[in-house]
Amino acid sequence: MTTAVVLIDLQQAIFRGRGGGRQAEADAALEAAGARAAELLAAARRAGLPVIHVQHDGPAGHRLAKGSPGWALRDQTAPAGGEVVIHKTASDSFLGTALEATLRRVGAGRIVIAGCMSDFCIDTTCRSAVAHGFDVVLVADGHATVDNGVLRLDQIIAHHNATLDGFDAGNHAVSVRPAAAVIAGF
Repeated sequence: MTTAVVLIDLQQAIFRGRGGGRQAEADAALEAAGARAAELLAAARRAGLPVIHVQHDGPAGHRLAKGSPGWALRDQTAPAGGEVVIHKTASDSFLGTALEATLRRVGAGRIVIAGCMSDFCIDTTCRSAVAHGFDVVLVADGHATVDNGVLRLDQIIAHHNATLDGFDAGNHAVSVRPAAAVIAGF
């Protein structure tokens, strides 16, 4: 079974203006998750694994408006030659995109997921992936989000790590592992 790495919404302005009174903490969380994702990306490339980048295309005026500076993928995890970029407009990276077809084309039965935002695109894509027949490894320290007015970002990340670990649909499930353990398994 081939493992593919899927990096979701690691874009320049993913958290811009979303941090409320804790923008510095949100930016630090993004930097930390981005660093883990960069390590994961480098290891996947060394191992010759397929890498797929998912980029959110926001509408005009949105912080991730397609073609805007904020829409661009972050330098530390930018695609290299031959790596696929999937464009999406919803939290589910499978909805209305070529993600499933791309994963099937490369023979992936398992996908490793890292990126942003934990409580939207990460959660939704993990759940959708198992429903589409893939096993998922969520990188516990490789995803981030912002405070939501009820929970702090660290609580949201911890909640999703706990909730998604073991989530299944039929014969496929999500497991949550730290980046170091995922990389050691490549």
